[in-house]
Amino acid sequence: LLAVVSALEGKDCAEAVRVVCDSGALSEEQLRFIIAGMYALLREALRLPASSLKQEVFKEDLRDLRISEEFIVDFASVVFGNRRTALEAAAARQGPRLPGIEDFRWRVDVAISTSSLSRALQPSILMQMKLTNGIPHRFEVPVSKFQELRYNVALILKEMNDLEKRNVLKIQD
Repeated sequence: LLAVVSALEGKDCAEAVRVVCDSGALSEEQLRFIIAGMYALLREALRLPASSLKQEVFKEDLRDLRISEEFIVDFASVVFGNRRTALEAAAARQGPRLPGIEDFRWRVDVAISTSSLSRALQPSILMQMKLTNGIPHRFEVPVSKFQELRYNVALILKEMNDLEKRNVLKIQD
């Protein structure tokens, strides 16, 4: 567990893993699976806000995963202990991040006359967005593609709403 916590903090944990591997209690392959599982479990638990993750619910979820009681106490101490803020800060620094949208502008443009008669008086939507890394992007979307985008976004939002209604995925306060 110390090796996994060190990895979450961004420190080199190779020496700690080597010591456990040399002890001979577990094969190297078993150790890899265990460390990967512990890392994923702690990373996901730390992703949730502390206010929405309750300690008893977390412990019960670990019991459902058939984790032994001694490790449940250790996992809970990492997730709910005083090192949580340091682990959250390290996770924010470490991971690759895609730029977000800083500014988004749009307008409807109607071309009154063009070299192509078929495009005359056809509206199009001009969009410009500026990303958090400072790069501006400008593009033109025909109304038909915009309607398709609008439909697909509404469909995804509906599916997300349906998923949130399931008891398995509810965050319990």
